[in-house]
Amino acid sequence: MSELTKAEEQVMQYVWKLEKAFLKDIVEQFPEPKPAYTTISTVVRVLVRKEFLKYDTYGKIRQYYPAISKEHYFKKHIKQVIGNFFSGSTSKFALFFAESEDLNLSELEKMKLMIEEKIETLKDKNE
Repeated sequence: MSELTKAEEQVMQYVWKLEKAFLKDIVEQFPEPKPAYTTISTVVRVLVRKEFLKYDTYGKIRQYYPAISKEHYFKKHIKQVIGNFFSGSTSKFALFFAESEDLNLSELEKMKLMIEEKIETLKDKNE
């Protein structure tokens, strides 16, 4: 799976949000000043070619929908980040955020709780 450019990712964010959308619906999602309709059309065509978007045709109009879920793309993308910046170690990745000064005690407690719940789920599966 290829990586998305910033423009492609922005369009995908809108299509994921809308689930199905005509080109005019995608353009309407952009804040003012909106990019040119032709610019968005070009990005959408590239996303179809890259197989991130599929479409249904109604006469001359196409309704686009994601060919890949946001979650699936995120998982692939985050694995690449972990591989490139953390030597493939998810624990180094988690530690990076745990040591971040941007996280407060409440956020760290939430992370701890989620990890503990995941551990319990995995233990239950293995029993």
